[in-house]
Amino acid sequence: MTQYNQFSGDDALYIDGLYSKWCDSPDSVDASWQQIFQSWHISPEDAQPQPPDLRSIFSSLPGVNTSATTGIEEATHRQARVAQLINAYRVRGHTEANIDPLGRRIIEPHPELQLSFYQLRESDLDKPVSGHGVFGVPNVTTLRHIVKRLRAAYCQGFGVEFMNINDPVKKRWLQSRIETLQDDDILKDDEEMHMLRLLADSENFETFLHNRYPGTKRFSLEGAETLIPLLASLIETASDSGARQMMLGMAHRGRLNVLANILNKPIRYILDEFDDEASDEFEISGDVKYHLGYSSDYNCRNGEKVRITLGFNPSHLEAVNPVIEGRCRARQDRFANAEAGEKALVPLLIHGDAAFAGQGVVAEVFQLSQLEAYRTGGTIHVVVNNQIGFTTTPKDARSTPYCSDIARMLAVPIFHVNGEDVEAVAAVAKIAAEWRQTFHQDVVIDMVSFRKWGHNEGDEPSFTQPLLYDTIRKHPSPKMAYAKKMMARGKTMEDINAVVSDSRIRLEQHLTAELAYDDYTTKGESTSKGLWGPYGHDGIIDDVDTTFDAEELKSILTNVNTNPEVITVHHKIKRILDQRLKMVNGTTPVDWAVGEQAAYATIVNEGFRVRISGQDCGRGTFSHRHAVLTDINTGEEYVPLSHVSEGQGEFQVFNSFLSEYAVLGFEHGYSLDAPDALVIWEAQFGDFANGAQIIIDNFIMATEQKWNRLSGLVLLLPHGYEGQGPEHSSARLERFLQLCAEDNVQVANCTTPANFFHLLRRQVHMNTRKPLVVMSPKSMLRHPKCHSTMEDLSSGSFQPVIADKCDNTAEVKKLVFVSGKIYYDLKAKQETTQSTHVRLVRIERLYPFPAREVAKITANHPNAELVWCQEEPRNMGPWPMFNEWFYEATQSNPTYIGRKAAASPATGSPKKHRAEQAQIMGAVFGHLD
Repeated sequence: MTQYNQFSGDDALYIDGLYSKWCDSPDSVDASWQQIFQSWHISPEDAQPQPPDLRSIFSSLPGVNTSATTGIEEATHRQARVAQLINAYRVRGHTEANIDPLGRRIIEPHPELQLSFYQLRESDLDKPVSGHGVFGVPNVTTLRHIVKRLRAAYCQGFGVEFMNINDPVKKRWLQSRIETLQDDDILKDDEEMHMLRLLADSENFETFLHNRYPGTKRFSLEGAETLIPLLASLIETASDSGARQMMLGMAHRGRLNVLANILNKPIRYILDEFDDEASDEFEISGDVKYHLGYSSDYNCRNGEKVRITLGFNPSHLEAVNPVIEGRCRARQDRFANAEAGEKALVPLLIHGDAAFAGQGVVAEVFQLSQLEAYRTGGTIHVVVNNQIGFTTTPKDARSTPYCSDIARMLAVPIFHVNGEDVEAVAAVAKIAAEWRQTFHQDVVIDMVSFRKWGHNEGDEPSFTQPLLYDTIRKHPSPKMAYAKKMMARGKTMEDINAVVSDSRIRLEQHLTAELAYDDYTTKGESTSKGLWGPYGHDGIIDDVDTTFDAEELKSILTNVNTNPEVITVHHKIKRILDQRLKMVNGTTPVDWAVGEQAAYATIVNEGFRVRISGQDCGRGTFSHRHAVLTDINTGEEYVPLSHVSEGQGEFQVFNSFLSEYAVLGFEHGYSLDAPDALVIWEAQFGDFANGAQIIIDNFIMATEQKWNRLSGLVLLLPHGYEGQGPEHSSARLERFLQLCAEDNVQVANCTTPANFFHLLRRQVHMNTRKPLVVMSPKSMLRHPKCHSTMEDLSSGSFQPVIADKCDNTAEVKKLVFVSGKIYYDLKAKQETTQSTHVRLVRIERLYPFPAREVAKITANHPNAELVWCQEEPRNMGPWPMFNEWFYEATQSNPTYIGRKAAASPATGSPKKHRAEQAQIMGAVFGHLD
């Protein structure tokens, strides 16, 4: 066998041609040539220098005539064409694979897989050629044998796309496994019976629910029951490679079946959810049964246990993907090193074909996969390909041949497998799991199946796809198809019936088992066990001690703001550090950046992890944070907050890629499994948060109420009207406030560095975990009046309401409540006009609404007009909710002062902006009779 990497280009093909000619007709060259050729035809283990030009040497050999030379040239050309054909099967073989269980996929011979495409003929099939590079093929073989091997590898029950992978080691790894599958049984006898049992369990479960709850939505797995054996094979193989936890994310199709047959959720629990018997057990609004999560131990056949967690999710089909990735990363970060964590904990996402092709978040999550801040060591993606989306056929659902084509952006293996071919499914599952555990990269399994019923069991699919569903009605279930195949290989009907009967018996035992609700899924395992043990659901406005020793605070901040000797910083950064030291020493007031830095420094000093990610958040969009310092000579990065003290918590700050949806979903997921961390997502501008509205609406604001899970995620959303236009003014505060109820979240708009300092420290010292949404500043970052003292930081506390000092309450005729940056505009106007009849009161915590504090201040001014002033248009900002909340607190409606209602958040004209601001100032400080 020729060692190709020792011969270059034409010489490599030429020597194979010589060898083929020699094997075909040894007498065509004399003994001297045979001796030379044999000395060159070395084994792969030998290392020989590059030989001289073969053509010139061969032409000078004695005994070689022109006819022999011509024959060798022909053999050389034939070998070159064979090499091209081998490559074509690896690239195009999937186009001729039998992957559609319904047989509706028209398989047309691909031109590049035809002999004629390479000017090869039928007569060439039995001529000797080199089998170099094809696994399982001898050194000298025939073209017929090579084609047979390649078709068995790439054109049977599964096809694979992988030749776009650039790394030759990875490609050869895949080729070796795919091309040698045919050399042994994929499933041993006991494994075959185990697969049949899993299929029977899956089918019997669906049949039972269909008979008991006819027409009720359950989004059944019927037609794709092989998902259960597929998942089992993935778990078993991953376990063999060190996996001890797997976290699953999936939409609703087949979810109940996965809960019952993979996570072993007691079927009685599932029936109670159908009968609506479980709702009285809990004081939450809850969610439908096919959105709920669950955790349990999966007992592998190798004796190991793998903890399986199925994440909860809304009906937004792919929205759970980044959340699962974030949860996995949070758990992996608890391991001693990243590699150990990635091997032990595997994310697995289950998709539908239409959603995988249509939802943009799929591509965003793929983009996360190899980034330092978000990688989880590779995700196994399983597409349950129903060949239809609701009522939309593939020709209307995508512009690509396969639903999985979006995954080609990563250059990872994509398997297309017939969901009725259990052996092919098992083979693909094994290779996919091994790939993930070996290379820590994503892998995609597109399991082509069908959907027996409509989008839900109440739909009539024949209205829109009569031909497809005529085929489906006549088609056997995957279990029956596999049973028929097993009997063709020697199994008896008695063997099959014994397995199916045992499955029914075990199902009936589940139905009669006595169960308690102590570990019921929606009761909230993660809130009562392990890390979540100390955290309850109450106490969102409880007093929290956020003070910090003054001397230690000064020492810490001096340390992190001293110019580090290990790098050379930009001269402007050095000036900033010097200015910060003056603030720490009390020479100048503390600005926002130091107040924020102090919060992170004290939190990590106390052993908590701080994780911040977002677009440009290392420096800060407005160049205030400078949490990462860069050496101007080497580009080396230095993170001061990673050097606070010995034994500190980890400080991480990551510049995210240009995504809101996936990154916010990831950070929300991270917070679900990191109650002992301060997890922050910062929007580049608050307006951009609406790119992640699905995560905000369906996860962050309702996770506790729907799924009984807590999260302490912080959102920093730059907000404030500075005349920068519609997309750089509003963080859409009104949308968050409209979603506020049942103490589900905290919404704040701080106006001092000290209040922000204590707000962040509250977040890790509270007895509960609630999301925190902060309207963070822009121009206020450097506003000369927006400052605090070191004493405010060390000894103060978070103030939900801050009222200006008032020496004479009787003089006050307007009690003006405001929030955020407009306070400083109003204060400047008040100082200019020396208006003593107006008292400004800042609402720092917008929700939970500080009703007690507001009522107390209002009661002190019984004759003053109550005013709410805001920058946002009347139909935006706090006003739509505050009008009602103020009345509940004070039994009076405040007067509104602000911009009129508008469709767009802000004007794009700086001149018009200034005029609107002046109008607001005039309305507040105008003449009073």
